[in-house]
Amino acid sequence: MSKRIIETDEAPAAIGPYSQGVVVDGWVFTSGQVALDPATGKLQGSDAATQADRALRNIEAILEAAGAGLHRVVRVTVYLTNMDDFTAVNKVYAEHFGEAFPARVTVEVSRLPLGALVEIDAIARVG
Repeated sequence: MSKRIIETDEAPAAIGPYSQGVVVDGWVFTSGQVALDPATGKLQGSDAATQADRALRNIEAILEAAGAGLHRVVRVTVYLTNMDDFTAVNKVYAEHFGEAFPARVTVEVSRLPLGALVEIDAIARVG
């Protein structure tokens, strides 16, 4: 098994002992992304839709650094601190993925890092 660690300045630096993404055997796995602005390291947006947009842009940057992109995503997990935000997050999500939607799981959680409202991770095929 070959493993390649992905690091890009276009996404926020890890805030713990993990990598932004890892490529293994032609697949890229992103770590969960919250709405951190890569330039400032600060949480962006006070609502779930704005935070989802930033998290997805962070994921896109990681995927591109790995040689993939949102169009190659096959699986996504969305974590929400309030399931009432589901519709607003879905709208932003659809804008990023167009009509070729990957498989997805959405779950409500009690808390997320840094007080975020949304966290998203993805799995995509490289190449």
